[in-house]
Amino acid sequence: MKFAQEFRRTLHSEGFPQKWVDSAIPYGQLKKCLKKVTRELVDLGLDRDTLASLAVTAHASSVASDEDPQTDLGFRYRLAGDDFGSTRVRPKLTIFVHLHNGEVVDAGLTPSTREFLGHLASGRLSSSLQRSSTSESRSTTPSQNSDQATQTAEPSKPPEVKGIDSADISVDHDAAPSTRRIEVPLVFDGEFFDLLQSDVVLLDSIQEEEQDRLGKEITALGTEVAKLTEPRRGLRDRPDRAKWRDIFQLYLDAGVFFSTRESDHGVRTSAQALEKLRWFQEQVFKQDLVRTMKLEVSRQAFSKFLNLNAALLQNLKFQELNSLAVTKILKKFDKRTSLGATKSFQVALHSHRLLAGNVAKDLCARMSTELISTVPQLDDYLCPICYSVAYWPMRLDCNHIFCSRCLVKMSRRCERFCPLCRADVVMKTGLDHLDSEHAAFLRRHFPKEVKEKVKANELERNREIFGPDYQPSKECVVM
Repeated sequence: MKFAQEFRRTLHSEGFPQKWVDSAIPYGQLKKCLKKVTRELVDLGLDRDTLASLAVTAHASSVASDEDPQTDLGFRYRLAGDDFGSTRVRPKLTIFVHLHNGEVVDAGLTPSTREFLGHLASGRLSSSLQRSSTSESRSTTPSQNSDQATQTAEPSKPPEVKGIDSADISVDHDAAPSTRRIEVPLVFDGEFFDLLQSDVVLLDSIQEEEQDRLGKEITALGTEVAKLTEPRRGLRDRPDRAKWRDIFQLYLDAGVFFSTRESDHGVRTSAQALEKLRWFQEQVFKQDLVRTMKLEVSRQAFSKFLNLNAALLQNLKFQELNSLAVTKILKKFDKRTSLGATKSFQVALHSHRLLAGNVAKDLCARMSTELISTVPQLDDYLCPICYSVAYWPMRLDCNHIFCSRCLVKMSRRCERFCPLCRADVVMKTGLDHLDSEHAAFLRRHFPKEVKEKVKANELERNREIFGPDYQPSKECVVM
């Protein structure tokens, strides 16, 4: 199936909003415009085979010699704005021709192309091209024809050829005596990239709107979950806080849209994200985390969380589909013209969303900071030495946190350096390094783990005092 048909079918079958479908890359229209571009180049004698041969010849000559590469370059094609700071993409084809006795001698060019460029370099056009220009202007009035004849008589003002205004043809006569540089703005190239650029800019604005909308939903849901899981003093703990902690831990393990693991780090494709999202849902329901929630509002919040991920996945699919359409049409453009516009277009356009692919990454970062972080995970507060909750937390001068028991052991072994950064700070640690705010945070969010850590510290300390056979007694004994 051709890509154009598959592109249209996918747009209408994925359930995208109609506004998105109407704003998608007009792949079929761009293909029609590309036909005009190729005809324009053929009319100039610069078909794809000629340009490809010229590029290969110029590359070989530049490698073999130490001369200025510009003089050996057969042509240069660039996309850039104008001199007035406009962001509009303006294609320009610069052709370097080598002259001998006033005639073009580039071996990579056909005789007709050499004749055309020779007349451009000398400031006049051949009679055959004049007749071609006249045949396309048969609808002009007699007065217009007389004006055109006057223009033909002046070598410095060649007539229009195949849609190209002669006033736009720039010839540099100050170059080296054996070369001429001719800059020809291409009319239908401009039409092609105007259409492509306007659609990419429109899609960028849609991506920006969706990013703002999803960002607000993430913030609102984060506030709601924070209220559902915030610890309370003097009362029973929130009934669903442990459920939410398990749910978010599974979500982090899945790495639905973005992964920080070394084995598969980076942004997921939509297919990968769909597979990871399905795994996450299966694990949640397999562990019965939602059904066993005590509060109905918690179950509703989880539904919002799933809908948020589904919306982000749909946005990622739409972005990928249009990015693929841009890549395909630019690849087709390069194949039919040999101009190499793919890299130039992405550099000249500066697309920060559609072509950059940062939306999923940015929203995942926002989801981590504003939603998932509302329910702290135990793994983020473990002591790097004993891998249990870092209580009592001692903050060293290097700002790394360890539990007090591990630092006591290090001090007894006269170990001076921080296990993480190797700073000479361990032996300088005292009671003033106790992070009381961090300790209160751990007691508030991980009361069960803190209680277990305190008991473990007491058991270890008593065994140091009474011997390794010491066992805590469950009954009170009067000695």
